[in-house]
Amino acid sequence: MKPLNLPGPNAKRLIERDQAVISPSYPRGYPFVMDHGKGVEVWDVDGNRFLDFAAGIAVNSTGHSHPKVVKAIQEQAEKFIHISSDFYHPKWIELAEYLDLIAPFQEDAISFMTNSGTESVEAALKLARFYTGRSQFIGFLGGFHGRTLGSVTLTASKPHYHRGFFPLMNGVTHIPFPDPYRPLIAMRPGEDVGSSTIRYLEEEIFGRTIPPDEVAGIVIEPIQGEGGYVIPPADFFIQLRDVCNRYGILLIADEVQAGIGRTGKWWSIQNFGVEPDIVTSAKGIASGMPLGAMIARKSIVTWPKGTHGNTFGGNPLACAAALVTLDLIENEYLDNAAVVGKYILERLKKIQERHPSIGEVRGIGLMIGVEFVTDRSTKIPATELRNRVEHLAFERGLLTLGCGRSVIRISPALCITEAEAEEGLAIFEDAISVAEKEALDLADSPVLVEKG
Repeated sequence: MKPLNLPGPNAKRLIERDQAVISPSYPRGYPFVMDHGKGVEVWDVDGNRFLDFAAGIAVNSTGHSHPKVVKAIQEQAEKFIHISSDFYHPKWIELAEYLDLIAPFQEDAISFMTNSGTESVEAALKLARFYTGRSQFIGFLGGFHGRTLGSVTLTASKPHYHRGFFPLMNGVTHIPFPDPYRPLIAMRPGEDVGSSTIRYLEEEIFGRTIPPDEVAGIVIEPIQGEGGYVIPPADFFIQLRDVCNRYGILLIADEVQAGIGRTGKWWSIQNFGVEPDIVTSAKGIASGMPLGAMIARKSIVTWPKGTHGNTFGGNPLACAAALVTLDLIENEYLDNAAVVGKYILERLKKIQERHPSIGEVRGIGLMIGVEFVTDRSTKIPATELRNRVEHLAFERGLLTLGCGRSVIRISPALCITEAEAEEGLAIFEDAISVAEKEALDLADSPVLVEKG
């Protein structure tokens, strides 16, 4: 498969301009400079076509520039663009009513609109502290919850998210996430990684360091995103819900990446048979417009006027986009995510059989992780090979993103077809083949030793 000539001259010029004026803190993956997109296809500023298996980090749920979403934004912009949360507007109310209908709990839902996932998490932390009168939180190693101070304290996927920002928010304790592929806690006879995690929480954390009646909430991604698209055992959340019930702790599900239909259900926690108390959402909720929401059981939302607020949360353009997005997902793409996601997962497992560098393929719906290892028995992460696959795929016309230590995530728009998936998977396998051959050639190359 012939690589593209990347970056092209227009992309090079724009990247040079970017480097002169944009903060270096942004983690750019590779030199892709976008010009336009349609569905799961995107074109760069030099006219090169790509398939997008990243969807703006699982944001473009209905694909790039869906005509119905574009029309909704245009129509709202012609009426008014901003009024602030000091007043009311219809789209804001309609969106909250829609979220009430699809919330993953039976109780009525109250929403607080935000601009991003990290804002949704911050709102959940404040509400949990206010409602419970407690100060402590439990988070999980590998979790990603955002970059603002409270959210980044909960985040425990990479140390550089914390470097230079200590002291962080007080009151967060991390425990291992129940990772079936790489369990961190020794399992006793009859236990799986989920039940051993619950035992660790109760015996070691509650039994030694934090009284459970001081814990306001347990904050968890039902499927870890940045941490490596890790899926816990099926019964883990049933046990975790029981712990929360016994100690009066709020179960806060961070659905920023895994929610809004990505797993073939509205919320990823619905794959595990329990109801949370609070849900945090963003990313795919408005097809790329900046919007998030903290969605909580009505009985929990006891804070009075002025306790929390913002200027742009629930802005009319984003709400208009969200209403159309949710309608498209409900009526067209929710089932598609499940069907095409299963197709991609099965195809990737066939690819795994042909490539020893793939240690595991896992996923639900269109949230799929491909884990690369140096050896399947030791499961040592093959980080450099993963990075090389990511770049080789880009050079061949496929956008992907890494996560965890050695995982590439497959998270395309929910509208992807099997034909588009097949085209992208062919590029992906070619990139793996080239990366594996390069690694093998490097291992077989002679080492020159200078005589002294």
